[in-house]
Amino acid sequence: MSVVQALSIEFVLTNIVGVGMRKLIVIFCLWVNAPMAIAEMAGYAQVTEDGQAAVATVQPRATEAAMAVLNRGGNAVDAAVAAALALGVVDGHNSGIGGGSFAIVRWADGTVEALDGREQAPAKAHRDMFVQNGQVQRSLSRTGALASGIPGSVALFDYMLAKGGALTPEQVYAPAITLAEEGFAIDQIYADRLARHQEVLTQFPASAEVLLDGEGNPWPVGHKLLQEDLAKTYKHLAKQGAAYFYQGAFAQAVEKWMIANDGLIRAKDFANYQMLVRQPVHSQYRGYEVFGFGPPSSGGVHVAQILNILQSFELSELSEVQRYHVIAEAMKLAFADRAYWLGDPAFTDVPKGLVRSDYAKALAGKVSLKKTLAEVEHGTPAKATIDLFDKHTTHIATADKQGNWVAITTTVNTDFGSKVIIPGTGVVMNNQMDDFSAQPGVPNIYGLVGTEANAIAPGKRPLSSMSPTLLMKNNKPVMTLGAAGGPTIISQVVQAIINHVDLGLGLYDAIALPRVHHQWRPQKLYLEPDAGDALHQGLQSLGHSLKALGPYGSTQAIEFKDGHFIAVSEPRLEERNRH
Repeated sequence: MSVVQALSIEFVLTNIVGVGMRKLIVIFCLWVNAPMAIAEMAGYAQVTEDGQAAVATVQPRATEAAMAVLNRGGNAVDAAVAAALALGVVDGHNSGIGGGSFAIVRWADGTVEALDGREQAPAKAHRDMFVQNGQVQRSLSRTGALASGIPGSVALFDYMLAKGGALTPEQVYAPAITLAEEGFAIDQIYADRLARHQEVLTQFPASAEVLLDGEGNPWPVGHKLLQEDLAKTYKHLAKQGAAYFYQGAFAQAVEKWMIANDGLIRAKDFANYQMLVRQPVHSQYRGYEVFGFGPPSSGGVHVAQILNILQSFELSELSEVQRYHVIAEAMKLAFADRAYWLGDPAFTDVPKGLVRSDYAKALAGKVSLKKTLAEVEHGTPAKATIDLFDKHTTHIATADKQGNWVAITTTVNTDFGSKVIIPGTGVVMNNQMDDFSAQPGVPNIYGLVGTEANAIAPGKRPLSSMSPTLLMKNNKPVMTLGAAGGPTIISQVVQAIINHVDLGLGLYDAIALPRVHHQWRPQKLYLEPDAGDALHQGLQSLGHSLKALGPYGSTQAIEFKDGHFIAVSEPRLEERNRH
């Protein structure tokens, strides 16, 4: 890796991931007969008056949308979808129906499903589509017509409402439609994103019409943003369902724009899209069952792998420096495996051995408490070529209106995705094609590198770090969590679990504790500045090359403990909005 590449990666991690949320998590859970509930950061995290439901999102208006649906008699599934749709209005720089989603759903009958609404490459996509004159042109995978995959969120929401919703789609869509029609006051985070991307947004007239003023300037804090076209699209979806999006007028509108702008997506790509029902990644951690999302997400695999490695260490008995050191080393080992092995299981062999305890023990044996691992390469778990994550899906067609736990991570990838709003629809299209490996070893915008396992292919789903996660104990759900922040999603979820389970911290404090992040390449340990001098110096003495990062990411979590709900949203969110 060149110095220029390393510096660009550091810039991205510090100035993009560190300041804003790349991937949005909506977490909602419902428990029968909970006598009371506790919520942190009221507005972001709320509970119903009777204590039977809790919601945590990254945006108060999205949380309010979920609560409004609950007050109409909706259940967990309805509220989760309502919140996600509202985020597409008020937090459209991060998520929306022009992107994709992963969800872990624990239905009330006790079954757990992993719902894959990840974007797909169009049929005309090819391995070298971002290569010109022998060089990868990264701007092509990040901005404009070639940057988008086929969105999957609408199909996922449609499935959830059909299987487990208590209300009609019109009732679930209603709060988001109102927000789009009547407008909302732009907050500091939204205004900062507009200012940052003003120049590129002017390249796309439909985007500029919504997101910039008549002179091409970004809307300021407090401006009431109206999105009438998006409201119309939501109304069509509420009445016609996913067919409008995948077989109807929306798909035709995308094809028309793509042909006019040298894009590859066609209406047939939308018609061929399928939301997939997958088996969750299931592992154990210190008496808890952990359910995560498997390939094409790397999140569930590597959350499980890192936790498995850490089970060889009594984290609560280590010093602060040793604990952070061991966590960082486990991350490094897991991300090396991520770069080599992970991809869409329909196109590449992803070994199940990555999440096995014997493999984790072998990796843990490499970790020294006295110094960092100088050189780390991918490992090879047992039966790596024959014991693989499934290349097909399973579907359990049962549902109940009570006892549902839902975790959704939804995204358009980077700020305003490809920067393209399809004319007449109000929908921001994703730039998820950047999550593929444009060429082996070439970093994406988050600095992540990959191999042929994540190369571009028609119909393929790009690798993700999204990590919606569910913890169960004694066969009962006790916590759900997830995060925003590109590859740091994995490290956020791991540290929240460790801080809560191993250190015994309350959920809010577990999320608030300073974080580290190591993703193998570049060879740096990212550490939040408020971690303290002693921790900085201690990690450096063990050989870590430190880089300031943060405060980064955004974790949301809900816990059911001692008959009470505890709902927590990222403590760092309010601080960001003040600046």
